[in-house]
Amino acid sequence: MRIIIYVLLGFTLFSCKPSQADKSKTLTVTIDPQKYFLSTIVGGHFKVECIVPSGSNPESADFTPSQMMSLNKSLAYFKIGYMGIESALIDKVSQTNSNLKIVNCSEGIEVLGGHDCEGDHPDHNRGHAGGDPHTWSSIKSAKIIAGNMYKAVLELDNANASDYTLNYNKLLAEINQTDSVVRSYLEKAPGKSFIIYHPALTYFAEEYGLTQYSIEYEGKNPSPSQLKVLIDKAKEEGIKVVFIQREFDVKNAETVAQAIGAKTVPLNLLSYDWSQEMINIAKALAQE
Repeated sequence: MRIIIYVLLGFTLFSCKPSQADKSKTLTVTIDPQKYFLSTIVGGHFKVECIVPSGSNPESADFTPSQMMSLNKSLAYFKIGYMGIESALIDKVSQTNSNLKIVNCSEGIEVLGGHDCEGDHPDHNRGHAGGDPHTWSSIKSAKIIAGNMYKAVLELDNANASDYTLNYNKLLAEINQTDSVVRSYLEKAPGKSFIIYHPALTYFAEEYGLTQYSIEYEGKNPSPSQLKVLIDKAKEEGIKVVFIQREFDVKNAETVAQAIGAKTVPLNLLSYDWSQEMINIAKALAQE
């Protein structure tokens, strides 16, 4: 009986340890937009896993055993850069997979946002004390993210460099085309301001000369007086678009939209179809 137990225990320990073969073929990212970029670049040479499931909030999600397993079997982890969950994951997995290569996809991107304003004026920076982590929400940043991924993949597997270069150039062409479409819609936009519950479009607004006002105040639901300030400002500027995110409060967004006669527009920055989501934002602002 003891022999059987020892054999079963040994088998369990062995099966929990990822093989080197698995590690050589698996890469992990934090969110779906990253998965799209990286999958496009690597083609069929690697399997790309995603840590945060669609519909979850990557800023507040807790890591799970399945996420740990994904990282343990990976050759490299491509973090988006500034999500709190990423530091916790890296600290934890380093204990079991010390050889895991860490790639900061947002390296070279100027961090925007942060709590640097005073008074009751609704500000697009509120809600991100250390800066806005949604670096992928602009065309310019997407190019930097893709470039960081491309460089890291070449280091991991230079033998297939020609394939990666071809795929990377195709991805850049798609990003540039997305930029052209976005700009064509924004040229038709009747206004240059919009409202969103959680300030996730800081980079998009910066790139296209837009103003983002958030309903959320320093990461929390706004008070009635703060809502009034925002509503008055929105009426003054004639804002007609309020973006809503399913992972955040919708009720306050709908209240603001009703008060100013604006339409609510669903936003999913975690969509795998990154290009279409960027275009959808621009279409909404053009009111089409």
